[in-house]
Amino acid sequence: MEQENEKKTSWFYRHVISKFEKVIYLSKKAIYFAWYRHHFLIPPRVMIKYIRSFMVALKRGNSTSNLFVNQEAYLKWFYENRSKAELQELSYQPLFSFIVPTYNVSRKLLSECLDSLLNQSYSNFEICIADDHSSNDETIETLKEYEKKYERLRVTYRKKNGMISEASNTAIKMARGEFIVLVDNDDVVEQDALYYVAEALNQNKKLDLIYSDEDKIDFKGKYMEPHFKPDYSPDTLMGVNYICHLCCLRKSLVESLGGFRRQYDGSQDYDLFLRVTEATNQIHHIEKVLYHWRQTETSTAGYLGNKSYAYQAGKRALEDALKRRGIKGEVLENPKVSTYLIKYESGNPLVSIIIPMKDQAKISRRCFESIYAKNTYSNFEIIVIDNGSREQETFDLLEEYKEKYSNFKVKRLDCEFNYSYLNNEAVKIAKGEYLLFLNNDTEFIEEDTMEYMVGYARQEHVGCVGIKLLYPDKLVQHAGVVLGFGGVAGHIYVANSYYDNGLFGRLAMPYNYTAVTAACLMIKKSKFLGVKGFDEKLKVALNDVDLNLKVLEKGYYNVCLSNVEMLHYESKSRGYEASKEKHERFLKEQEYMKKKWGHTLDKDKYFSKYNF
Repeated sequence: MEQENEKKTSWFYRHVISKFEKVIYLSKKAIYFAWYRHHFLIPPRVMIKYIRSFMVALKRGNSTSNLFVNQEAYLKWFYENRSKAELQELSYQPLFSFIVPTYNVSRKLLSECLDSLLNQSYSNFEICIADDHSSNDETIETLKEYEKKYERLRVTYRKKNGMISEASNTAIKMARGEFIVLVDNDDVVEQDALYYVAEALNQNKKLDLIYSDEDKIDFKGKYMEPHFKPDYSPDTLMGVNYICHLCCLRKSLVESLGGFRRQYDGSQDYDLFLRVTEATNQIHHIEKVLYHWRQTETSTAGYLGNKSYAYQAGKRALEDALKRRGIKGEVLENPKVSTYLIKYESGNPLVSIIIPMKDQAKISRRCFESIYAKNTYSNFEIIVIDNGSREQETFDLLEEYKEKYSNFKVKRLDCEFNYSYLNNEAVKIAKGEYLLFLNNDTEFIEEDTMEYMVGYARQEHVGCVGIKLLYPDKLVQHAGVVLGFGGVAGHIYVANSYYDNGLFGRLAMPYNYTAVTAACLMIKKSKFLGVKGFDEKLKVALNDVDLNLKVLEKGYYNVCLSNVEMLHYESKSRGYEASKEKHERFLKEQEYMKKKWGHTLDKDKYFSKYNF
């Protein structure tokens, strides 16, 4: 009894301490959020809404910035918003071939899978099954029953086991359809899945790859862990196979590429997607959960560690992709999550580091010194834009560094603060092939930061490159900018823990985003000039978002390297924008952006509204 009381007392204190820590964490996050979204000027009715959200978060625990913080919340949403197509006669009705390799799957799971395919609302399809020499009588009996009953379902029984790539290729050879749709033998497809794919093809007949959102089925048969995916994101794909399911591919393209390759079994679909995306840019994302991936005791949906061979196969597929593309780089295992990191060869081009400042000599010294002392990239110049400094300590600092380093330059601009103008003027005297826009209140903490950034900025398809910025207390300050967050756009994951890997690894690996902050932004100078630099009508806020949008408009992709970190002592030099005058200016710049970009701001292609 005494021992039992001790346990209860111990549990009580742990519970109280846990709640206290949670309150502190969420309070910090709320303060940061109030600043970023409202600049501390929050209407009363909105404040009430946030207080309620705070209490819900406190009750449920920390989340990873996902709207659905538990399974019940997701299930409620899913059944209320389950996609039900308004079926219309489609002028173009291509034949789809479901490709289903089977091996020793139970009758129950195989039947659920096949029933979901046979129940499609779109009628022009066939099911091509290649059984990979199953030894389970139940599997064979089930296949024969379905084969006998349904004409549109055909089965090839392989005489020897060849693993998933060979079985899939066998099924593809059976296919008569213009498009193939990949399905695992124990998964479930939504009833209107093919209709939505066909609908997309009616809008664009040239599409070669179509993929949808997905979720998982837990051991009890309930849906969980939704993955609301971004539109095509080449740099994200180089870190993780986010395309996965549901995936529809043009059969002729797959055949021209040689289909699946056995040496990449376990990540054979990843290898195929990498090759397909090299061959076409006709890629479309359907923003609907159309596929349910089964979690079993041996599947990667259940535990990533179940198939370590799959991870290694994925690594080899990426290495092969770099060789095919003629790109020098190294594929690294991510120490934080089961994804990959690409460290592209940076070469040694000259980088112009542009740093606007006004006084705050101590802050600026820390920034300068970190560049010289904590950075192994040597071919750079620093251009400091001194915008109205008045303190002797600042002048002494700048003279000290000019004398000490031949690559340290100062340009004095005594004018009204206009971030866009200051940086544009600096670019005019920059000699570097690449530009790194950097706040003076940042600090390098990793020596290969610039190597990573230059490596990505050198890629032809890449526009703006950012990294993860941390507050001094190691909470997240920046890890990508999302449209519609905070009015026009805002930083995602603000105040998340340093140890949080984010939704699907977003805080631990490179992800394509609509925008990255100019507090630390690298871009090739020719690409910057190609979009005419920063818009000088945006003097303080949103000029970096505008730059990123112009870069996207040119067909480039922006990327945030969240595996690379830097400290950001934010707004130490200029102060916060909390005064009435500054807030009014901020609102005017928001309105300017809305007029300039219109409906572009309505939806973010790289971050789903359901991921908030």
